Amino acid sequence: MRVAIDKSGDAWRGEDAADVAQYLRDFEAGGYRIGRVVAAECEGCAGTVFRLRADPEEGCAERTCAECGKTALMLDSEDYWEGAAPEPVRCRCGADRFEVGVAFSLRANGDVRWVSVGVRCTSDGVLGCCADWKIDYSPSTDLLDRV
Repeated sequence: MRVAIDKSGDAWRGEDAADVAQYLRDFEAGGYRIGRVVAAECEGCAGTVFRLRADPEEGCAERTCAECGKTALMLDSEDYWEGAAPEPVRCRCGADRFEVGVAFSLRANGDVRWVSVGVRCTSDGVLGCCADWKIDYSPSTDLLDRV
């Protein structure tokens, strides 16, 4: 039986990657309803645990597979990375390995309106959102495949 996210303490905690999706649905970044959540998976080895660097102000994130070391810029980050000042993402416990998912708020025509990069620390289960940003161009449905 699946246990719900623990919301009793000072931080929400989850048991596994599925809790990242639920957290992001509840988070509703930008105030928009979430249409879809996609879990990050390494193209090199199918790993699901990553180290991250993000610049929430610029709206970009990069993930590095903890298993094979393959690095990937997420979503449309390649367009903004040169002007960004990304910082390593760390949990409040100091750990830097996360299960990662991206929530997509969609417009009526299917284009992406808003993205949120959610994380679950693999050390203590703390859930969070390390970056989220508005998508103000079209077409943008390709972002669903660029997690």
